[in-house]
Amino acid sequence: MLGAVGFLAEVFGTALGPSALLLSAVAFLFVADILKRWRPKNYPPGPLRLPFVGNFLHLDFEQWHLSLQRFVKKYGNVLSLDLGAFSSVVITGLPLIKEALVHQDQNFVNRPINLNQVFQKNGLIMSNGQVWKEQRRFALTTLRNFGLGKKSLEERIQEEAQYLIQAIGEENGQPFNPHFKINNAVSNIICSITFGKRFDYQDDQFQELLRLLDEVTCQHTSVQVQLYNMFPRIMKFLPGPHQTLFSNWEKLQIFVACVIENHKRDWNPAEARDFIDAYLQEIEKHKGNATSSFQEENLIFTTLDLFFAGTETTSTTLRWGLLYMALYPEIQEKVQAEIDRVLGQSQQPSTAARESMPYTNAVIHEVQRMGNIIPLNVPREVAVDTTLAGYHLPKGTTVLINLTALHRDPAEWATPDTFNPEHFLENGKFKKREAFLPFSVGKRACLGEQLARTELFVFFTSLLQKFSFRPPDNEKLSLKFRMGLTLSPVTYRICAVPRA
Repeated sequence: MLGAVGFLAEVFGTALGPSALLLSAVAFLFVADILKRWRPKNYPPGPLRLPFVGNFLHLDFEQWHLSLQRFVKKYGNVLSLDLGAFSSVVITGLPLIKEALVHQDQNFVNRPINLNQVFQKNGLIMSNGQVWKEQRRFALTTLRNFGLGKKSLEERIQEEAQYLIQAIGEENGQPFNPHFKINNAVSNIICSITFGKRFDYQDDQFQELLRLLDEVTCQHTSVQVQLYNMFPRIMKFLPGPHQTLFSNWEKLQIFVACVIENHKRDWNPAEARDFIDAYLQEIEKHKGNATSSFQEENLIFTTLDLFFAGTETTSTTLRWGLLYMALYPEIQEKVQAEIDRVLGQSQQPSTAARESMPYTNAVIHEVQRMGNIIPLNVPREVAVDTTLAGYHLPKGTTVLINLTALHRDPAEWATPDTFNPEHFLENGKFKKREAFLPFSVGKRACLGEQLARTELFVFFTSLLQKFSFRPPDNEKLSLKFRMGLTLSPVTYRICAVPRA
């Protein structure tokens, strides 16, 4: 067969000549690209797509959640964008977001798979179909068994908050970077559930793990990784951040695999100490069932998903929170006045006190709104041919939810571009807002929402109870961000001054 192909190539090469053959090949590729990009009637409008790269050159990947907003203004609340071979649709506005994710949730329930070398359709976040249903159901049940929504887990968060206060107190009010102290504290909560242990803030191996996680988070949205998504067969041979991403991801997998092996050595099938033990029980229960998704590869990916989601999102929000407090000292003083009135200096913050602390609760919600850490939500994929707002969305279309526009919509927020806790207050009481969706909505909403809300309140309130956060002398803090899987503040230093 290969000989025949070679013979035909030689014949055409001789007959047409090298230049004509190259021109024919390019023409063929253009035609194939045009056919691949053919859009059905009533497909959403969007900017002109270039051959092979689509709208890749239209976007600024250092702030692409902002750069696409000009297209929303031009093309409307359902617009199309193509990145290489991937057809995407951006949905803007609360009514359409609810229509897609709540009322037509079955049609938008899937996740797209771009970086196959990383996600491979396993775990919790990027899996689909029966695998996703089994993994999510098991994870929710097991997390509840290990304290999710119970006082025992909240007490663990309170205890970790004291470790964090001690670590920050050791800075003696001098400028420091809070990034990995906060990461360590938040990560210890999910680690205690998944691995059955917490890690000391001076544990070199765990600090390296947190550094790898941070690099992976940042590298995902680099230009080279986006090019890999479009041209994997070419990019896999080229150096760049995408290769570092794959290497770091492999190191994270190896770490989790080693933890699993250690669990196996002293595993007691009759008694689960943590999530990994419970999962090993589930693997044993489904042994011999070829259709079951409970196998060791999925255990590794599910554990990594919990580790990432349970560390990165909450810790990034807390880092934004301390930054906003340092930049808005008058708001920080109001939070501390409420803490002093309700808790004093000795009582530990707990969710039981949250209802009595509407201003603090409003500030945390405003940090989430302005921090906007997942600006386009976690992508979805159209599961079946679907109609939305009169537009035809073919099966397989990637769907991006424009949370950036939602959380800065002037029709929803009085001062959309200003940090203003009054957005979540009415007559002195906390007010829920329907247009506030940091945890998404529908069947694929964040399964750790309850845990994250508890962590945010306990950690944030505990830190402001003990410290006042200020910019270092002669250093200016900014709200510049770093684009990655999450939108995080650029590295900053801050002073944590102990309160008298």
